Amino acid sequence: MTTGKLIYIVDDEVDICKLVSRELERYGHTAQAFHNGVQAQYALKRHKPDLVIIDLGLPDMDGLSLVRQLMDTCQTGVMILSGRNSLPDKVLGLELGADDYVSKPFDPRELVARANSILRRMEKMATQSFGERPSKQAQFGDWNFDPRTLTLANANGIEEVLSTAEAEILISLLKSPKQILSREQLLKERDSGFDRCIDVRMSRIRKKLEANPSNPRLIKTVYGAGYMLTVDVIWN
Repeated sequence: MTTGKLIYIVDDEVDICKLVSRELERYGHTAQAFHNGVQAQYALKRHKPDLVIIDLGLPDMDGLSLVRQLMDTCQTGVMILSGRNSLPDKVLGLELGADDYVSKPFDPRELVARANSILRRMEKMATQSFGERPSKQAQFGDWNFDPRTLTLANANGIEEVLSTAEAEILISLLKSPKQILSREQLLKERDSGFDRCIDVRMSRIRKKLEANPSNPRLIKTVYGAGYMLTVDVIWN
């Protein structure tokens, strides 16, 4: 079990913060609660947590703005915890890079299980090796991917940083080029809030990789089967 991690909870409902904090601490984590976005932003400047659990309905800002900021400035896990249950909100949250979306009301034990799933994936990404050399990078098409920093770079100087969930999907494709991978294979142990998570994250990856994301060249959709990376991959 993943334990001993620092987790921020950003929610204006004091009772929910206490409930989530108590459950996380019962499983060995350290939890700190913040009741508005400004408090959380100040804390994030001082110390980077392993995971941030964010309510979308904050009193001083839209929680999605905080999610966007975390994706731009801080490599940390992100879980959205919200009373907004509409599909557009879920899709937007995952498109911005959140690792999971949990709707209120929720089971505290399920929330901790989802949090631990995110933390396990992040630990796996941090220690994952390819062959005997963990520093190997992947060259494919016009791109180079460094699994140590989750960074994509091309010859034109463009760099893109992937979220942990996006990087996991890309690595699966890079390890099986020119093979169709089903959504179930790409999902792995991910406990997503809804079954379109792979499609949403694939859309994010394509926006970073493809010159024309609506007509992708590198990652093709094989309708009814899954996705396929269409080019060769060189690890070096």
